[in-house]
Amino acid sequence: MDSIIVEGGRELGGSIPIAGAKNACLTLMPATLLTNEPVTLTNAPRLSDIRTMRTLLESLGVEAASLQDGQVQVLSTREIGNHRADYDIVRKMRASILVLGPMLARDGHAVVSLPGGCAIGARPVDLHLKGLEALGAKLELSEGYVHASAPTGLKGSVFEFPFVSVGATENILMAATLAKGTTVLKNAAREPEIVDLATCLIAMGAHIDGAGTSTITVEGVDRLHGATHPVVTDRIELGTYMLAPAIAGGSVELLGGRLDLVEAFAAKLNETGIEVEETANGLRVSRKNGRVNAVNVITAPHPGFPTDLQAQMMALLCTANGTSVLEERIFENRFMHAPELMRMGARIDVHGGTATVTGVERLKGAPVMATDLRASVSLILAGLGAEGETVVNRVYHLDRGYERVEEKLRACGADIKRVKADG
Repeated sequence: MDSIIVEGGRELGGSIPIAGAKNACLTLMPATLLTNEPVTLTNAPRLSDIRTMRTLLESLGVEAASLQDGQVQVLSTREIGNHRADYDIVRKMRASILVLGPMLARDGHAVVSLPGGCAIGARPVDLHLKGLEALGAKLELSEGYVHASAPTGLKGSVFEFPFVSVGATENILMAATLAKGTTVLKNAAREPEIVDLATCLIAMGAHIDGAGTSTITVEGVDRLHGATHPVVTDRIELGTYMLAPAIAGGSVELLGGRLDLVEAFAAKLNETGIEVEETANGLRVSRKNGRVNAVNVITAPHPGFPTDLQAQMMALLCTANGTSVLEERIFENRFMHAPELMRMGARIDVHGGTATVTGVERLKGAPVMATDLRASVSLILAGLGAEGETVVNRVYHLDRGYERVEEKLRACGADIKRVKADG
């Protein structure tokens, strides 16, 4: 397996282009199943998860073309030739469950494998299923597959989520676009990726109101048509690279960055003493004065502090002046990066969903192991500010969510390289 080697202690300067959002693109791609006309997605990220989703869609009969080095995806589903999403593909990525709603809405039947477990928690799909049942779907679980049918079509309904779920909101929103009548989704997720999905669906002819609020109303239509849609900026990649100069020192401009996508996160960075300012081309982040201040962090659904930036923020707080408390309220078992940071000299005490981090003067490079996607990049960030060499092993997770990490950081002065598994 590949490793990333980082020699710490270099201040950063320059600019980093921010890619399109992985989580948005992984929803937009299944949405193309809703129409028999081509849908073109621009600003697509070049990631292994995107390739996996394309493989899944092609197995269902989608004609897929990848243009401009993968940054443009053209997807055309003249007909869904296969309504079964097999376990062998679905198990690789939980977002695969998002083909269920579109297939059911368009053709009235689908068979989709349950995604299985996840390293950062159970992440069940029961809300996806309950929401589709509210629209009139008949569901049966058999041998690890969801068998769904709606012979006379889906019907609009009122559905209230017992708790906020981004994936379930996306699945039911897509299905509701072709349901008969009006659907009202209450306590819906408010993430930018939801807004981006709704924007694309509206461009395809859907009638949607309220995306970005907790109540979304959908007036079903008979058919959707093709469209061209730019994938929204990846707020998690943006937040991650905002932390690079915060940890290593220096000043970096994030091209395409938008403050409205990361307001809660940027506010916490400001509290630590890091400067964040808007520029004509994005955002500039600078660290100019010694150690950062300790802060407390509580993860929450949007517009709160993103759980997907918790590990990276912990890497910064390991060298803060004082003691920080990070409380994880979205996923259980999401502090697996803590023991690896401790190998680098961090002082971290984890109790259940709370991690107490007492800052040290400086971390020291060490061999560490990545356990999941966000943990991978948090260890790379920690290495940027550490003394000596950090070797991050098992970085296959990294390529699921970040494109060309070494190139982007090296262009800003980081001493970083990838070593292939065969040496």
